[in-house]
Amino acid sequence: MASSKVYLFDEIAKHNKSKDCWLIISGKTGNLSLAWKTGVMVYDVTSFMDDHPGGDEVLLSSTGKDATNDFEDVGHSDDARELMEKYVIGEADATTVPTKRLYVAPGLGGTNLKDEKPGFLIKILQIIVPLLILGVALAVRTYTKKE
Repeated sequence: MASSKVYLFDEIAKHNKSKDCWLIISGKTGNLSLAWKTGVMVYDVTSFMDDHPGGDEVLLSSTGKDATNDFEDVGHSDDARELMEKYVIGEADATTVPTKRLYVAPGLGGTNLKDEKPGFLIKILQIIVPLLILGVALAVRTYTKKE
């Protein structure tokens, strides 16, 4: 643990790249020097990105939000919980951490109405193309059938 600095969510959310990755995980730290601290802890996992068994994508997908559920859902071992102690850099101001986050795929912005039109076209094509293929197959069968 480098320090017990308190970070605002906006500052933490900026660290969302593979060369600069911070995570927010709630709960009691296992670090004896921080055993009294329970709260929203900030972890700088940049140096752990290449070593994470699930790959760096897993860690990157947990940036910009409270990653507690992501961390707990996996069922990390006690060894993993002990290992994360060395990445604690401080606490997050819990009042600045949003309770919910809309999922936005990496590299994509939010959606707008213009983006929904191609999706509608694809759905229509998914219905029309198989019907056309079926129609062509029936036509070929009908006209090539020998009587």
